[in-house]
Amino acid sequence: MAMNDPQIWTLIGVFGAVMIGVVTVMTTQFSRVIRAEIGRLDGTLSGNIGRLDGTLSGKIEALDGTLSGKIEALDHRFTGQIDALDHRLTGQIDALDHRLTGQIDAL
Repeated sequence: MAMNDPQIWTLIGVFGAVMIGVVTVMTTQFSRVIRAEIGRLDGTLSGNIGRLDGTLSGKIEALDGTLSGKIEALDHRFTGQIDALDHRLTGQIDALDHRLTGQIDAL
């Protein structure tokens, strides 16, 4: 079977059109797959970031509560010690006042 020039060029054209069509379809499908994977990855990352944010918020609130409790305990402790020191000093000053008053009265 002999092929003349127009038949050869027709076959070359058909082959080229088929190859361009295949490349176009493959590129379109690959683009869709990439978009789907990026969307899935975005959803996964958003979920993980949200979970991490919730975990960190909970831990920060727990730490804040613990620190607040310890600060209040220290405040009560220091207030008690300052009150005890004030009471002791008041007692000593009163005793000193009585001694001095007694010595002044004796003179």
